[in-house]
Amino acid sequence: MFTEKLILASGSPRRAEILDAVGWPFEVVTSGIDETRSPGENPVAYVQRLALEKAEAVAAKREEGLILAADTTVVVEDQLLGQPEDDHDAQRMLRLLSGKWHEVLTGVALLRIGGESKLGIETARVRFAELSQTEIDWYVSTGEPRGKAGAYGIQGKAALFVQEVSGDYFNIVGLPIRLVYEMIRRT
Repeated sequence: MFTEKLILASGSPRRAEILDAVGWPFEVVTSGIDETRSPGENPVAYVQRLALEKAEAVAAKREEGLILAADTTVVVEDQLLGQPEDDHDAQRMLRLLSGKWHEVLTGVALLRIGGESKLGIETARVRFAELSQTEIDWYVSTGEPRGKAGAYGIQGKAALFVQEVSGDYFNIVGLPIRLVYEMIRRT
């Protein structure tokens, strides 16, 4: 079914786990790009730009192949929440998410070296329960919020806080695999 090995332009273990779970052959080549948001850049444009820049950075290191890159962010009350800078920032983000719906956006880029590139976007919504400061402190102390958009991983201990999900669960984890599959089928 999978006729071509992908080059995953991401060091995210969650993205690799999703590809492994569906049996898609891939190799990891990280991009190391600057992920600073441009002034006035909306969340959709931001995650799509980063996904494309990751793919292009990896393409510059390779001679051939199909590169898959993605970037995920969380949006709550018009605030974009990327990865927390430290534990204090993670606590701030979790307080913002407490008792509210938020969106999880993932931009996806597919780039064939020497060929065309395609961009996609997936959005899902998550509603957190009301969190006490004790729950926030405990969760941050686990270290799990580090390196995760919005300071949580739905597939881990933060599952305790999720009341409702609308949309693609794998998007919330970090890679909307069905969207990737559809994009590749159209290449």
